[in-house]
Formats: sequence, C-alpha cells, structure tokens
Amino acid sequence: MDRAEAEAIYDQGRESVVAVLLRMDEQIQQLTKQVAKQGEQIAELQRRLNRNSQNSSAPPSQDPPGAPERKRPDPSGRAQGAQPGHPGRGRKLLPAEAVDRMVEHWPGRCGCGHRFADGDEEAGRPARHQVTELPEIAVEVTEHRLHRRRCPDCGAAPRAELPDEVPAGAFGPRMEAAVATLAVRNRVSRRDTVELASELFGAKLASGTVDAILARAGQALADPYEDLLAQVRAAPALNVDETGWKLRGKRRTLWGAVTPKAAVFRIAPDRHEREAIALLGEDFEGIVGSDRWWAYRGFDPAKRQVCWSHLIRDLTAHAEGLAAQKRFGEVGLDIARRLFVAWDDFGERGDRRALKRELAPLKRELKALLQRGSKGRRNKLTWGISKNLLKIWPALWTFAEVEGVEPTNNVAERALRGPVIYRKLSLGSQSERGEHTIERLLSASVTCRLQGRSLFAYLADVLGARARGDPAPLLA
Repeated sequence: MDRAEAEAIYDQGRESVVAVLLRMDEQIQQLTKQVAKQGEQIAELQRRLNRNSQNSSAPPSQDPPGAPERKRPDPSGRAQGAQPGHPGRGRKLLPAEAVDRMVEHWPGRCGCGHRFADGDEEAGRPARHQVTELPEIAVEVTEHRLHRRRCPDCGAAPRAELPDEVPAGAFGPRMEAAVATLAVRNRVSRRDTVELASELFGAKLASGTVDAILARAGQALADPYEDLLAQVRAAPALNVDETGWKLRGKRRTLWGAVTPKAAVFRIAPDRHEREAIALLGEDFEGIVGSDRWWAYRGFDPAKRQVCWSHLIRDLTAHAEGLAAQKRFGEVGLDIARRLFVAWDDFGERGDRRALKRELAPLKRELKALLQRGSKGRRNKLTWGISKNLLKIWPALWTFAEVEGVEPTNNVAERALRGPVIYRKLSLGSQSERGEHTIERLLSASVTCRLQGRSLFAYLADVLGARARGDPAPLLA
C-alpha cells in the first residue's frame, strides 16, 4: 500500500484503519506459520542431504562424495608394516608325512674348490624348502555304454540300466559342486564360470548348463534347508536382518536368521511384520537380535536385543543437529561409548556381575535422557527416538542378562554381506523357482562358512547322495 492509499483509509475513519490492521495481522500470522513450516522442511532436507553411513543405516557404498571420512585410530607415528626387531612369521613347513614327493639335492663342490664324491660325509640335517604347486588339471570323461541283448525266449532287446552311483546328467557331483561353489560362494558370473571351467578343468559348459546345475543343487538341498530352518527356529537366541532383493526387476526382500553355527535365508514380498514371523515361526520362543525396524515390534521387548551400533548412528545424526538435539545426541553417544567399554571388559574377564554393575549407572543416565527427550514435541526427532527406546526399554539390555546375546546385530549384517553382493551382480532372481534355489544355496554357503566347513565338499556329498537316491546329508 502506498502513501495515498493509506491516507484515504485514514480519512475514512477509525473503523477502516482497525479493519486494515486486523487483515495485516492475519497475513503476518499466516506468513509466520509458512516461514516456520518452510524452515522445518529445509532442516529435514538438510538432514537427509547430510545422511551417510556414520549417522544412518545407509551402507558405506552409498556415501556421497562430501561425506566425512570414517574414523580411524590415531596414528602412532610409526611406519606401516613390521617394525625393526620384529621376529617375522614365515610360512610353516608341512610335516614330512604330508609331503607328496621329496627331491634330494647335494652340493657339487666346496668354496675351496674341492669336488664332493658320493661317499663324502654328510654334515648336519638338510635345509628344507617346500614348493606347493597345482598338477595339471583336466576333467575325466567317462563313457557308459548301455548295451542291448536279444532275449532268446521272447525276442525282446532290453538295454542295460545305469548303476545307481552314476549320475543321470552329463556331469558328476564334484563337477557340479565346483560350478555351484563358483557361482554362489565366489559370485562368478555365468559367462565367467564357463570360461573358468574351460581354462582350469578343460570342461565345456554353456551358460544354460550352469543354470541347470544350480537348479539341481537347489533341488538336492530341499531337505537340508527345511531341517536347517527347523534348527534355527529352535535356537535359544538368533539375529535377524533383511535387505532388498529383485524378482524380474520388481522389489522383493531377502530375510536372514543367523545363529553362531547356522544361517537360513528366505525371500519374501516385503519387509512387513508378517514376514518376520513367517521366517521364525509363530511359536518362536528365543531371543531375537535385530535393529529397530518396526517389523520386529511383534516380538516381546523382554525377548529382544536391539542393535546398539544402529543406535550409535542415530545418536550421531542427533549430535550433528543444533541446541537441545545436539546435546541429546552427545550425551547418548557418551553413554554408548562407556557401554562398549564395559562390554569389552566383560569379553576379557567374563564377569557378568561386574558387567551389570558397570551398566547400572548407564541405565539411569539413559532413562533420564530419554524421559527429558520425550516431554513435548518441540523437537519431533528427539521426541520420536525417546518414545521408541522407552517403549522397548528391556530390549536395550538383554545382552547383560542372557548368555550368547550380543549388544549389536553385526552377526546378521555380516551374514547378509555376501548375499547382497550376489544380488548386485546377478540382479536378483528371474522366477519363483529361482528364488527357492538361491535361498537354499545361500543358506548352505553361509552355514558352511560359520561352521568352518568346505562348501564344495558339502555340495559334492549332497549331489552325490542325490545321484544315488540316498538321503541328503544335513547342515545342522
């Protein structure tokens, strides 16, 4: 409004001026609310922009170029590698009985010029030098000829049958186990598997043959997979995690349940609560270690252990905020730091009573922090995490009470690392049947690694049993 318009309103009297002022006050209030709302939106966008693997659940591979470097121990000032005076650790020699072939070498002449003869005296024990080498490898092709004979009585010409130990397919159990191991454990592509089989073994394969071998391996693992699933569901404690999967380009979810000696994977439509229950079973009575994803809310907090590593990332995000939010995050991080010091001490001493004593003041401090953070909604982020942690409070401390439970979900995240890489390289599955195949192969692969077993040897036994019609050897 210019000066002339203002004077015209003033000349109209007091009521006109008051009406204009009221309208302006209403506009100011609306603009103030709009600015406040935009400020919240800007803060939220800034928070998302600053999200990285240290303050969220995003993996390090998704860190933006400007993300802060991951924290490393303070440099000691020493050069990398072994230090002067380090005794060194060379490769240990195998015992003589484990050596396949020995070659004796004798000196031909001395430094003084003397030439040795066969009868000269030996001085001391010989120095030992071992060389490990691959023999020339080539597949062995066996042709089974199934002859016919004419029956003199009825004139029929029956053909011989293959013995039970001979596979009906073109490849034996060890060959198929090698292909499956390359594809699943080593994540070698179909094309590279064909190339490696030709170069290393002299075997001629096609990409479709690799798929057929994997399908047969998946079928052979049907019973071991079901038994493994039952064993995991009966575990007193386990860890669960989930990650994305693809089925013909559409979103799916790979769930994993892990114990110290077993891992079972299941591909499901989504990350819903019902899928967590479908994986573990409605009657599961053990302790569930996981992150704080809402799908695990159906489990009793008294029988859960939430991941403190995830909580530290969330607290780091708060510590990067402002004012009260920043103080909330910093205090929470200090509590978490002291908690892991107590846990490390417990790992060395094994004194659970001392662990509980050290955690007692941390419990009081954290509860007071969360109670302050849950009062009012002026900072909705602090309010939300405080309410959530108070609601699942027992799940923060199960590790202090129950043997075999850890304060992190690292065991499940490590078990999912290989399957995640497999998914990125293979782009997931192309059929429901392929999903079942990869569930079983991934379960066998990770379980063998947890047990320190050879995946190749196990798959060879399973495929050999399938060829003979015998029951498959179990994993658990």
